[in-house]
Amino acid sequence: MNNTKIKNQIYEIIFESDTPAGKGFDLLLIVSILLSVIVVMLDSVQYYNNRYGEILYIMEWFFTLLFTIEFSLRIYCIGKPVLYLKSFFGIIDFLSIIPTYISIFFPASRYLIVIRILRVLRIFRILKLILYIGEANMLMKAMYSSRRKIIVFLFSILTLVTIFGSIMYLLEGEANGFTSIPRSIYWAIVTITTVGYGDISPQTELGQAIASMAMIIGYATIAIPTGIISAEYITIKQSTNNIACTGCGDENHEDDAKFCKVCGTDLEN
Repeated sequence: MNNTKIKNQIYEIIFESDTPAGKGFDLLLIVSILLSVIVVMLDSVQYYNNRYGEILYIMEWFFTLLFTIEFSLRIYCIGKPVLYLKSFFGIIDFLSIIPTYISIFFPASRYLIVIRILRVLRIFRILKLILYIGEANMLMKAMYSSRRKIIVFLFSILTLVTIFGSIMYLLEGEANGFTSIPRSIYWAIVTITTVGYGDISPQTELGQAIASMAMIIGYATIAIPTGIISAEYITIKQSTNNIACTGCGDENHEDDAKFCKVCGTDLEN
């Protein structure tokens, strides 16, 4: 069996999910990711760390080695490794394993804080799950495609809360907790987003009337970004396929695409 054939077989197992082997690999990796994240969470709880710290440490290294092998196989079988390493999922794969290796070089107690930060970075493994949820790729693309509309929407909201905050600062004043315009803008954001912490509230009748108006506007604006992204999502879902590029691993291509839009690899082969 030549080297090219081996690479193709590994590629089909790792990157393609429509074969029994590919589905089995994806399922195994998803379970491993979830278990590794649970290990990180348990390790952060003092009770479990004191009693099962050694076991959790061994399990952490087991998952790190497992993900290292997986990462190495991805680089080995992909046509253009550099493009994959610079891609979103390539970076996530790297971030999911490197903290454990770096922590080897900081064994001294005075570096405990640094080690803890590095250990928390392992939570990036949960982002690897996105790779195995086909709908998530389209959702991310829909959010990216609607970015200009979302930016305009956010700018409008920022303008709105600035106006409401400034008005409430003038009406309510420091006596009622509106000690500055930035703090009043914070109140406006909390009100329009319908969070309502209650740490600041208007006391005058006019202030309460304006607050009521802000609440109604908040309900009206919440659905806007959802509608924008939904419209883009429907368009993308109708015009894209999930063919995995053998060069860089990208899966978002137009239905009639013959070449990868990222690296130019022939998709038909």
